[in-house]
Amino acid sequence: MNRNTRITLTDTLQDIVIKLAGGNPGAIRVCCELYKTGASCDPDSAFGGLSSLLDLDQHSIYESRIWMLYKDVCGQDLTKTHGMLRAVQLGILSPLHLNSAIDGVFPLDPEAVLAEVQKQLPQFGRNQEVETTQEEVNDARAYPS
Repeated sequence: MNRNTRITLTDTLQDIVIKLAGGNPGAIRVCCELYKTGASCDPDSAFGGLSSLLDLDQHSIYESRIWMLYKDVCGQDLTKTHGMLRAVQLGILSPLHLNSAIDGVFPLDPEAVLAEVQKQLPQFGRNQEVETTQEEVNDARAYPS
């Protein structure tokens, strides 16, 4: 558990993204997309689009590590990214294992973890239609890890 979180109750969404991403363009993009897709991906979440952002803070996943979670661990899939964070919350995955996967020292199968999340939350990732635009593809190429 991170006792030195960056987010406070008085932060705006812009403050939250800046605190999490630390100026990293890829992390900014991922944070914005996580916020935008959070409620539809995880309809059981009490905090909608903020849930995954709060989870990033709780597990000390900041700056380039946000991009690494999204790109390297989850294969640039927002549903899987939400799923990895929700898996920690549900006790399917430990925070240490998630952070170790981001660091490349713990093998993680995002498909299997997502399936476990969906066993506990059947609506998770089922109401979301994520469409990748050419602009998003170009953005991803512009911010490699």
